[in-house]
Amino acid sequence: MIQLQRVYDEHGPEPRAGTRFLVDRLWPRGRKKADLHLDGWLREVGPSTELRRWFAHDVARWDEFRRRYTRELDAHHDAWEPLLEAARQGRRITLLYGARDTEHNNAVVLKDYLEARLKRPARKKSRRTVH
Repeated sequence: MIQLQRVYDEHGPEPRAGTRFLVDRLWPRGRKKADLHLDGWLREVGPSTELRRWFAHDVARWDEFRRRYTRELDAHHDAWEPLLEAARQGRRITLLYGARDTEHNNAVVLKDYLEARLKRPARKKSRRTVH
């Protein structure tokens, strides 16, 4: 199960939050690392600086942001693969984000992206034969 949580929520970590990952490229202002109870900060899974600046949390750009960010995720599977593997093992994953808008942010797109991949069979790693 994958869930979302805003880092500025007053109540702190959810009781059954599981493994917690910050999925923004930038550290959230005014938050101390210890306050977030993180298991990891996956900077590279966040949207590129260029895409983040272009989007600027403009809801009118949401659909295009989703498309562009999905393309970035497609190109960088190494960034999100650990999240997918943890979820496949049945671990509860919490994606933390800093945006004010709880419906239009990169964590929402990432959650949808990962959940779509969870429905697919796991890829088998190819073995190279050495002669």
